[in-house]
Amino acid sequence: MHLVEIVPRLPPCPAPLSLRAWPQPQPIPLWPCLIFAPAPGTGAQQPPRGSRSLAVPPRYLPPPPSLGHRHQAALLPTMRLNSLLLLFLLTVRAWALDGEEGGEAEAEAPEEPTPGPPSDELVEEDDILVLTQHNFARALREHRYLLVEFYAPWCGHCRALAPEYTKAASLLKNESSELKLAKVDGPAEKELVEEFGVTGYPDLKFFRDGNRSHPVLFTGPREAEGIVRWLKRRLGPSATRLETEAEAAQLIDSQDIVIIGFFKDLQDEDAAAFLAIAEDAVDLTFGLTDRPELFQKYGLSKDTVVLFKKFDEGRADFPVDEELGLDQADLSHFLVVHSMHLVTEFNSQTSSKIFEVRILNHLLLFINQTLSPHKELLTGFQEAAPLFRGEVLFVVVDVAGENDHVLQYFGMNATDAPTLRFINVETTKKYVPNTGEITAASVTAFCQDVLSGKIKPHLRSQEIPADWDQKPVKVLVGKNFEQVVFDESKKVFVKFYAPWCTHCKEMAQTWEDLAEKYKDHEDIIIAELDSTANELEAFAIRGFPTLKYFPAGPGRKVIEYKSARDLETFSKFLDNDGVLPEPENPEVPLPEAGTNESKGHKDELCEYWGSLAPCLENHLTPLGPP
Repeated sequence: MHLVEIVPRLPPCPAPLSLRAWPQPQPIPLWPCLIFAPAPGTGAQQPPRGSRSLAVPPRYLPPPPSLGHRHQAALLPTMRLNSLLLLFLLTVRAWALDGEEGGEAEAEAPEEPTPGPPSDELVEEDDILVLTQHNFARALREHRYLLVEFYAPWCGHCRALAPEYTKAASLLKNESSELKLAKVDGPAEKELVEEFGVTGYPDLKFFRDGNRSHPVLFTGPREAEGIVRWLKRRLGPSATRLETEAEAAQLIDSQDIVIIGFFKDLQDEDAAAFLAIAEDAVDLTFGLTDRPELFQKYGLSKDTVVLFKKFDEGRADFPVDEELGLDQADLSHFLVVHSMHLVTEFNSQTSSKIFEVRILNHLLLFINQTLSPHKELLTGFQEAAPLFRGEVLFVVVDVAGENDHVLQYFGMNATDAPTLRFINVETTKKYVPNTGEITAASVTAFCQDVLSGKIKPHLRSQEIPADWDQKPVKVLVGKNFEQVVFDESKKVFVKFYAPWCTHCKEMAQTWEDLAEKYKDHEDIIIAELDSTANELEAFAIRGFPTLKYFPAGPGRKVIEYKSARDLETFSKFLDNDGVLPEPENPEVPLPEAGTNESKGHKDELCEYWGSLAPCLENHLTPLGPP
């Protein structure tokens, strides 16, 4: 027989004590105890799991059964006494062992392993490398051509780009291209954001031959095919080298627009500047030559860039200044201007090009293309266009087409056609002609009068609602704006909004709550104005929502509110009479693109073009979260 001590399972038993297996889980008492168990090897059950067995010296065991009953009976008192004594001694010993085990466990506990350097393993998601500061260098070593997108998980523009970026990565993989796409979570990798000068999201940078110091800013289209074209243009020659007249003629005939650089020395800086522009203009076809016979063929005696096109005048020349050399900005503008038709019809295919052409003045002819008398007006409109090439963009809008958004932007109906409208896309000021006549002479005179300042801007205004002042938020329009906000006895806080603006909708309830809170203050007015339907002469609204505070009293200055947009901060601002509260977290920039000062007047123009997509392509979300 063995005498077995049962103690709690924890802490584990050190040698020489051994843990015994037990067939089924058994309750373990919370104190040490002794049980008699058959000796091992007798076929009896083993002690419970977690118990400790101790071999008891023979002198403490009962006499063997071979002794007579009389001897056994005589031994019983002694056995009882010995058992009680043994129980006491072993109990004390068990507690002592527990204390020793705890000390040994603490002394012998292995030290926490020291973490090694972070892994530089390259991981992919949808064929796109996921980069961090730990594996960025390895990615540059292993991939000669690498386009990296710096993004933020909360950025709307990044989410819009994501499917196109993934598709571009798939296209490159299917072509077994050397080009590789990667992405960096900007907010999580601040060191990389700072190193590469990322100022907004998404920001795409192209790394070539492992050059970490001078990445190239991605300037191409933000759709899959455009991304691939832009990258491929950087791998191969950006312009086709032309040696013969046949090669030049074949290239010119191949596309509607072809640009050829004629340079007597292809190794000089002007030719290099031309090739640099060709790398970015991925939607255009470029050629390059230094052959004297081609200079003669196309009537050139000096370095010139020629744009050949199958419409309008057929050709436009850009001579290179012999003293100053080729100016890339001037050439880029020249190519954009002359690749457009003199008169462009507005539709979903041309809207983005109209916006990107960077001509600030647009003249729009609204006609119904299904009516012959309207179509006849195109002749005079087209005749006037060449006089203003590069200064005014001539656009035709078919009111019978899907252009209701353009009509709405200008406050018009289809029945107002035929008519003209002039707009400066920088100031968003709009102009209306004094006459309904549309001829080459009248169109020319209208443009000249606007450009010379002889015609004042046309300011739209809704009618004053009958109940404009009956609710906590007062409704302003162009016709009552000055009367309300320039009242020296009132403090007026105005929200300028657009009905389609998401951020305006998000803060609408807060604005209502603010007006409700101050509705009993006779000297405070909380108001709003729909800037898409009402225009002001005093100032232009550059984005939505814009918040302006007009203090009471004479000689007051308008204050533009740029702090947090919550009820508490609004209230502090009003209670302090227009003193802007200190931002709680000055390190966090203002909200992402899509709010007031971030987007500027382009948002309003996006409504003109009918889609946010062309405009938002060129927007960046600031680094801070919304």
